[in-house]
Amino acid sequence: MALFMINRYLGEEEDCESSRESRSRALLAKLQEQVKARERQSISNTPDEDDDHQGDKEHKKRKCEEPELEEVQCKTKKSEKVRKTDLADEVASSAKKKKKRKSLSTENESMDTGEKESNNEKSIEITETSESDIAENKKTEEEENKKPEESVEPQISQEAKTENSSSQSGFHILGGFEEKTVQKVKRVLPQWLAQPDVIQRDITSNLIPISEVPGICPTLLKKLETNGIQSFFPVQAEVIPAILESVGSGLLVGPGGYRPRDICVSAPTGSGKTLAFVIPVVQALFKRVVREVRALAVLPTKELAQQVSKVFSTYTEGTSLKVVMITGQKTFAAEQIALSENRGGVSHSLADIVVATPGRLVDHINKNSNFSLQHVRFLIIDEADRMIDGMHQSWLSQVTKAVYRSTGDTQASVFKRILPGPITVASLSPPQIPLQKLLFSATLTQNPEKLQLLDLHQPRLFSSTHTCTETITQIQDTFNFPQGLTEYYIPCTLSKKPLIILHFLLRLKFSPALCFTNSRQAAHRLYLLVKLFGGVEVAEFSSKLSPGERQKTLKDFEQGKIPLLISTDAAARGIDISGVKCVINYDAPQYIRTYIHRVGRTARAGKVGSAFTFLLEVQEKNFLQMVKDAGSPGIQRHFVQPEALKSMEARYEQTLAELSKVVKEENAKKRF
Repeated sequence: MALFMINRYLGEEEDCESSRESRSRALLAKLQEQVKARERQSISNTPDEDDDHQGDKEHKKRKCEEPELEEVQCKTKKSEKVRKTDLADEVASSAKKKKKRKSLSTENESMDTGEKESNNEKSIEITETSESDIAENKKTEEEENKKPEESVEPQISQEAKTENSSSQSGFHILGGFEEKTVQKVKRVLPQWLAQPDVIQRDITSNLIPISEVPGICPTLLKKLETNGIQSFFPVQAEVIPAILESVGSGLLVGPGGYRPRDICVSAPTGSGKTLAFVIPVVQALFKRVVREVRALAVLPTKELAQQVSKVFSTYTEGTSLKVVMITGQKTFAAEQIALSENRGGVSHSLADIVVATPGRLVDHINKNSNFSLQHVRFLIIDEADRMIDGMHQSWLSQVTKAVYRSTGDTQASVFKRILPGPITVASLSPPQIPLQKLLFSATLTQNPEKLQLLDLHQPRLFSSTHTCTETITQIQDTFNFPQGLTEYYIPCTLSKKPLIILHFLLRLKFSPALCFTNSRQAAHRLYLLVKLFGGVEVAEFSSKLSPGERQKTLKDFEQGKIPLLISTDAAARGIDISGVKCVINYDAPQYIRTYIHRVGRTARAGKVGSAFTFLLEVQEKNFLQMVKDAGSPGIQRHFVQPEALKSMEARYEQTLAELSKVVKEENAKKRF
């Protein structure tokens, strides 16, 4: 490239190219000799330096090698400058000689032209050799530069390793896509949820005589004996003394002058939770002098409220305590009369214990001015998980406002109730009636966010478990199943479901059986189908019926007059139906809580029962996994042979045709 630039500058003619090429050969030869000489010097210097510095330390090598690198770079730069100056001088001298040659004769010109062709071929070779030589020179220079760096490379590699190790220990390298196992976040529960009071799950082998449970008065012991109760279940034996302990100082003041702890109970269906709060509440109210609403029990359904009201009435019979139920079964005016009366222009309460559903309770709080909750001591929330899900009605906040509602006359009561705040000396100085919450459920949630909606005060949890409490706190949505329950699932098709139910009732004699569907329409269609098929008495139970009709249906089913009761989930919550030997899930439940409450209608109070669930092929995997994750002891597969159903298929086809006609007639009546 340098030769080409000089040629352009001097503007040589084509006839002088041969002499230029001959001189370039000589110049390149000199350059090659210089390069070889430098290589020899560098090879001779490097071993000497290595021998001199072998005994030095590693940090001295680094300091010595840096100036050596700089010297080598300076030498290479100087050599390049020397080459350029030598080329310029030689080209200038060649230019002067070429000018002299211009005066030569034409004979020399003809000879020169003859030699041009041969020289042109040689020039191509020279240029190729010159380019290869230049490339070799560059390689040798790079090797010279690399040789002093080779001693530095192992040190640099060691430093890189240390940096990599530090980065692995302290930092993450961006851009890495390696799969790494992510540690699961463990739940951190409040202490009262993580460490509950454990209740024995085995009911039959852990019965405790009623006389051995401390604190129960003789009056209630006699009533228990007259009702045929000789011993308590484990839940009752643990919870009853805990509630009685909170009223040891009386109704007006908590133990030691402090507010009593709220109590939560999570136990399987049929384990005696209702009696666990009825006995202590009734005994605590025996001491009351003035009749006021002291206990309020809130339940999700009318049937469950009626059942709890019946138990309260059984143990308050023969005493001055009165139980009133407000669920909407009676008119609002009739319930208003049962709750209070006016004497001398002053309203007086007629109820000590009120059993209510949330909607009707809110109606009386807002519309019945004579209904007062300012003396409520116990707030009982049964089926607490469902009541939490129904918090959108804001019934609890309205109950709390009614309890701590301030009256215009501050001297009307000695004990003025103020919404409790943080515990301080000033807050404890004016005594007031505490409000204690009692929560009961078979599927009590362990979600602190949901439980926070209840505004519990230092709660105490009683829980019956399969294993130790440590495993429970790590597993969410794990529930307790009745001990005597045997679970089955039946693979089937949609068209064979009614035939299998008829097969159970007519051939296998599964009676009495409670059958659940997911909708009111499905329950009604199945009821019509079984009724038209004949051979078995059947009834339906849903919100479509009036409260009186539902009460009569449940009574007939308990007495054995109806072997098959087809129901929606209205009968799945808390209702104690005695004598149910078999539960059939005609429609598989979508949620595990629904399944637990359905199958909990059998195998109650330590008895034996069976539960069958009809599953379509697409439902099997998800349902079985859901039941397994919930802590089920095991669900077995029960297969019905197609041959067992063939004898009923002809009659079944006729029944389907009759069913379509009946459904059309009913739909026609609804239009008019």
